[in-house]
Amino acid sequence: MTKGTLYGLGVGPGDPELITLKAHRLLISAPVLAYPAPEHGDSLARSIVASHLSGKQTEIAIRMPLDLNRFPVEAVYDQAAIDIAEHLDAGRDVAAICEGDPFFYGSFMYLFGRLADRHEVVVVPGVSSLVACPAAAGAPLAARDDTLLVCPGIMDEALMRERLANVEAAAIIKVGRHLDKVRRVLTELDLVERAHYVEHATMADQVVLPFSEIEAAKAPYFSMVLIHRRGEAWR
Repeated sequence: MTKGTLYGLGVGPGDPELITLKAHRLLISAPVLAYPAPEHGDSLARSIVASHLSGKQTEIAIRMPLDLNRFPVEAVYDQAAIDIAEHLDAGRDVAAICEGDPFFYGSFMYLFGRLADRHEVVVVPGVSSLVACPAAAGAPLAARDDTLLVCPGIMDEALMRERLANVEAAAIIKVGRHLDKVRRVLTELDLVERAHYVEHATMADQVVLPFSEIEAAKAPYFSMVLIHRRGEAWR
């Protein structure tokens, strides 16, 4: 029996129209759909593609805590890999969907690491928040010979300050509860007026503001701060 193929599909940052044609074709043709989900409640990844689904696919919800101190949860991905492998071994293709891009801080990489040595895996890149946020903010990321730094919000404060000290362009991703820390670092480095804040890019509740106008102590998990030392990349 021919084994099935595992497709890692990047489904974009939130707007269902930002799914690529290839990802859409594979999404609707696969008999099995897998997606990350919180321990309780609906999956954001599934909600992005919900309008494209027929309701006839077998679904595997990979439920995990969203607390970054407990992530990634090895046992969760171990079990998900077992569940997915059963379908692949039976000859059924599986479409595993991932917000943004599968290999840019994407949860799919943990399935890839467990299954790629025994099954055929095809990764379909998606529109990442790293490009969606600048588009939403009207703030190009980098130009000419700029070096771009991608900095997770969870990074240690001293290290973040060191990394950003001489940066030309930067994106601080997944800001969440680390917003106050980011504010302290940007204030110390005199970068507040050169930063934009974006949360839930391309979604119905998208927020775009100059960073200087953000007063909250924390932000949603899906939020980003964009920085350019010249103020605008084209200058």
